[in-house]
Amino acid sequence: MKKKNIVNLLAGTALVMGAGLASAAPFDKKEELQGISFHVTSPNKAAGNTVRIVPAGLQADNSPIEMDITGLVTGAEVADINVDRSPEIYIYVLEPGAEKRMSLVAFSANKKKSLSAIYLPTLSESRGADKGYCGNDDMAAVEGTFMRRFPICGKDQQPTGKTRQLQYKLKPGEAGWQLKLDKKMEF
Repeated sequence: MKKKNIVNLLAGTALVMGAGLASAAPFDKKEELQGISFHVTSPNKAAGNTVRIVPAGLQADNSPIEMDITGLVTGAEVADINVDRSPEIYIYVLEPGAEKRMSLVAFSANKKKSLSAIYLPTLSESRGADKGYCGNDDMAAVEGTFMRRFPICGKDQQPTGKTRQLQYKLKPGEAGWQLKLDKKMEF
């Protein structure tokens, strides 16, 4: 796998600001890995937005998944971070607000048969991960891990010049998959 850098996921997404609402061009991307493809679309409406994932190549269930989201889809990528030869789809959503907070919609192909949701814990669920958090996240699947990176802010909500990077591993959960915090770094 080629080394990838975490990039600002807003790059390439044309946002239009007006009357306190943000909208963007519709999102439409197809990703493929290990014989499984995912077609991800979103109208990227300022209110009442949805994301639709249409898998292909699964052995048991290729039913589309459509869900309501709060925010705009800014990117999608496919990876196999747990190296089980069944890919995952990671969809990045920019939430409303000046803080540019990101959220994640993700699914894993279970032995290439069907999809199950992947849960990313909130920052407050990991001790100390949310300290100094003020948005401006970047997220990406990088070299067998899922990364979340953001500037650390002081009590005045201004960046301190430091960055926190959280590395997660994909693990089976009770009713799906979970991204479990593996490493926390600051630089």
